[in-house]
Amino acid sequence: MLSRKNFIYTSALGVLPLSFAPSLLRCSSPVTSLDENFWQQIRSQFIISKDLINLNNGGVSPQPLPVQKAHEENLKLCNNGPSFYMWRQLDKQREPLRQRLANTFGCAPTELAINRNTTEGLNTIIAGLPLKAGDEVVLSKYDYPNMMNAWKQRATRDGIVLKWVDFQLPEEDENTVVAKFKAAITSRTKLVHITHILNWTGQILPAKKIAAMARQAGAEVLLDASHSFVHIDYKLSDLDVDYAAASLHKWLCAPFGTGIMYIRKEKIAKVWPAFSAPLPEDDNIGKFECIGTRSFAAEMAAAAALDFHENIGMNRKTERLRFLKNYWCNAIKDLPKVKLYTSLRDEFSAGIATFGIAGKDAGEIENYLLKQYNIHTSVVKHEALNGVRISPNVYTSTRELDLLIKGIKEFAAS
Repeated sequence: MLSRKNFIYTSALGVLPLSFAPSLLRCSSPVTSLDENFWQQIRSQFIISKDLINLNNGGVSPQPLPVQKAHEENLKLCNNGPSFYMWRQLDKQREPLRQRLANTFGCAPTELAINRNTTEGLNTIIAGLPLKAGDEVVLSKYDYPNMMNAWKQRATRDGIVLKWVDFQLPEEDENTVVAKFKAAITSRTKLVHITHILNWTGQILPAKKIAAMARQAGAEVLLDASHSFVHIDYKLSDLDVDYAAASLHKWLCAPFGTGIMYIRKEKIAKVWPAFSAPLPEDDNIGKFECIGTRSFAAEMAAAAALDFHENIGMNRKTERLRFLKNYWCNAIKDLPKVKLYTSLRDEFSAGIATFGIAGKDAGEIENYLLKQYNIHTSVVKHEALNGVRISPNVYTSTRELDLLIKGIKEFAAS
């Protein structure tokens, strides 16, 4: 086994083959979320900063070294002659990649566009749907800001009506959540917007049940899968939604600025593309990829991220993320001043959790953890929330979380 130092050195020299990561992860016996030897091997595949403990992977995750190397090699190839190697050579990998991404997401490749991020995908759908004045859209006060703003813009421009669902986080009853969405639906409701995992707290919403209820009421369903894609195990085909989008640079650890957008095949023709396309009313998903020159090098390196993800295994990955979340949450949840905004029940959360401290502003907590322990987190101040979001990833160690626990206990006692 290569040491971490030698691993990084040989990788930087280009000596290490891309097959190293898959071979490293093959195990002769079952591996669990508690097998620290295995997860240390995973950690060795990342460049870990000596000056920062990154616990904001929910914002964007780093790429493991095999993904970085694939991206770098793609970039070098393109720079040998961009218009030839990028458009005529590298882009030949697009359809095989689309097939793999579709298999992972749980849809047909003819329903999946490769784009730059969730915001681009969902904004394309939101702006492109043929809604008119008086049509209603049901969404929640805890959806992602870019999505809420996109819907508010449509309300301002086109006169559609927004019906807002509120939550008392953490929510721990699926029927209650479904009932809140159902209460907002009327005969004029055209679409229900569901954020599968709330970015604010990591709350998992019962998307399948909400979607079934909405479709029974005659409404279409849009899914924000930014935080659920390859974070928890599911397939779009099981959820039965009409539209969805996800970022690949979050839990897949693909290059920055890579994403996917899904539209049910029979719905594609009616959605207008955000960028002009030769046949804007066509039913070909490719009409949404006419966005001009973008980073083919980054997009095609997503295949290496899929390799890395698949060799860890979806269930094993989710179990590890839940283990890390529970590790730090259980250590601080009973402190007198600490409030958890996230449920610790598996059906309602995975790897993300948010906490607050009574009498303390979230910004104060975030600043203390950063200055005293070099721990990078995310401030959550929205609606009834005033806390700090913690989002580890597969490379995060329990030693790092021990420092987080120490810092929270110190600040809560101050």
